[in-house]
Amino acid sequence: MHDTLVTLMGNAATAIDYREAAAGAVARFRLAVQARYWDRQKQAWTDGPTSFYTVWARRALAANLAGSVSVGEPLVVYGRLRVRDREGDEEGKRWFSADVDAWAVGHDLSRGTSAFRRLPRGEVGLMGAQKVAVV
Repeated sequence: MHDTLVTLMGNAATAIDYREAAAGAVARFRLAVQARYWDRQKQAWTDGPTSFYTVWARRALAANLAGSVSVGEPLVVYGRLRVRDREGDEEGKRWFSADVDAWAVGHDLSRGTSAFRRLPRGEVGLMGAQKVAVV
């Protein structure tokens, strides 16, 4: 099987949407990735266009994301890239979506500090009473 594996560096653009499902915990959020480059004409760093990815996490990673990540935090995401191409609404517009099935997510330590806390075996996630059931 040939998968497209990616490592993305960006900021959490939305809050973590965490849900408990029959198959296990699922979380998703949007990651904003913006390239910066040196503009020789202006002699200054310039921001390029922003790309947005929907990041999906499952099981323990989903629960730990919900208890660890807030909007705006710098993250590194590693996982499988999926690009969806769909026909749109009544007007016939097509749209594309880039999703990442995350295998690992962590804070970007080149832009700040973080403190890791290992969970005891059998304890799942840091969500506590904030869990939402999928209907």
